Amino acid sequence: MAEQNCMTEWRFESTGSHPDPFNELELDILVTDPDGVQRVVPAFWAGGREWRGRYASPAVGTHEWRSVCSDTADSGLQGQEGTVEVTPYEGDNPVLMHGNLQTSVNGRYLQHADGTPFFWLADTWWMGLCGRLKWPEEFQTLVADRAAKGFSVIQFVAGPYPDMGAFDDRGVNEAGHVWEGREDASGPVYERVNPAYFDLADRRVEAMVEAGLVPCFLGCWGYYLLWMGIDQMKRHWRYLIARYGAYPAVWCLAGEGTMPYYLARSEEAAEKLRTGWTELARYVREVDPYGRLLTIHPTDSARNQVEDSSLLDFDMLQTGHGDRKSLPNTVRRMTEAYARQPTMPVINSEVCYEGIGEACRQEVQRLMFWVCVLSGACGHTYGANGVWQVNRAEEPFGPSPHGRAWGSTPWDEAMRLPGSGHLGIAKRFLSDYEWWAFEPHPEWVAPSATPEHPYGAYAAGIPSKTRMIFLPSGLWGVTVGELEESAGYGAFWFNPVDGSRVEIGIVSPTEDGTWESGQPPIFQDWVLVLEQGLGVRG
Repeated sequence: MAEQNCMTEWRFESTGSHPDPFNELELDILVTDPDGVQRVVPAFWAGGREWRGRYASPAVGTHEWRSVCSDTADSGLQGQEGTVEVTPYEGDNPVLMHGNLQTSVNGRYLQHADGTPFFWLADTWWMGLCGRLKWPEEFQTLVADRAAKGFSVIQFVAGPYPDMGAFDDRGVNEAGHVWEGREDASGPVYERVNPAYFDLADRRVEAMVEAGLVPCFLGCWGYYLLWMGIDQMKRHWRYLIARYGAYPAVWCLAGEGTMPYYLARSEEAAEKLRTGWTELARYVREVDPYGRLLTIHPTDSARNQVEDSSLLDFDMLQTGHGDRKSLPNTVRRMTEAYARQPTMPVINSEVCYEGIGEACRQEVQRLMFWVCVLSGACGHTYGANGVWQVNRAEEPFGPSPHGRAWGSTPWDEAMRLPGSGHLGIAKRFLSDYEWWAFEPHPEWVAPSATPEHPYGAYAAGIPSKTRMIFLPSGLWGVTVGELEESAGYGAFWFNPVDGSRVEIGIVSPTEDGTWESGQPPIFQDWVLVLEQGLGVRG
């Protein structure tokens, strides 16, 4: 028995003789729901002779299942049958209450299956499954901190990690490497997954979900496709889908999909990666019985990492780690991504990790968040330098393959950097509004930002209802234009540092429909809010 959208598990024991079951066998569970819809749910090798199948469904009622093995003579895996009763969900976990994530009809934002809009505020824990972040105390501490601040997604790698070569011991957890293998004269050889690694990873994924955080699984870093090969990478992704597809997951094919290994970059390798990840995207679509959201973390834009962007559900961006110097590229890529057709939700999935290069501090975190969201993004991804690679005070991550380390700030110190809290404040503030209906309106404000002049104001909202205008630090006021006569706006300043408000009062436009905001209260960044009605929110 299982509740709606909650995972149930079946266990099987092989009776056959299979020296290498991971590479030799495939096991599927054919599940028919109460409406007669049949799904092919892949199962996974759990080590030794053991196999497991995991399943979740929003459909209440009796679900019938039957196992199908590629070795039809294996009586432990072939032809097993049973039923599972799915009952209504009675908890209050938002990622389980509202159902699978999907894209909206208009292609601008993400929502749950029941239509509830979903604001993507992600944190970056690329190496969060490795043993440097200790279980349970340290991992649970980080989960609790991010959940309390209002984050909704965790991005992490569930495979070979970035910023290291093959079989680097910095990527192990208490059970070893994620894949078993070796290095020989021709390069790395990836033989099979290590189920014990994933047994420990399960606890961490479950902790995220229990805290209401959506796990975004990156299969590996992009360059491993050239080492592992298409066939083994397909086995890797089938394993991830089988093991974690019953959770409220988001699939991200790889990190920096078309970037070859740091010391061996070439255009030929980049094109081979683009072709390979396109094939993998089709494969994931084919194997995943749940239709989880699918994307790829990019070198620039997810659409540019594959040959057929229709295989992706939403566009991820990466726009730089150069502090304010990354703003022009961020504005340009965000503006281009929002305008591209066909329409697709857009999220900046990597920009200016807080503290990287002893820069990119909290004011830059606020800057990148508000610039992206008011330029059309349906959320944002934060990152803290020290958390993503899990530095420890006594054991920093150390140098990347290019020979330079990205910084030594310990993860628990980086966790407390103020930018993460400021973005949580921003998300909570936006949740009071129909943020999913906001559209960029640069014509509403002067001076308005452009990619060439990015330090202007950023405006978005709903005509005749809500206007939000972000003023980067240094703007001493703006002219708000094209004000509707009938709207009757009231206005206030929102402080993105602490969430406080400073009332302005009723907006009285001139005959040409403009209004001067006056100066913000303090020399910093501010959000100017105009709302329909004669007053403002109390």
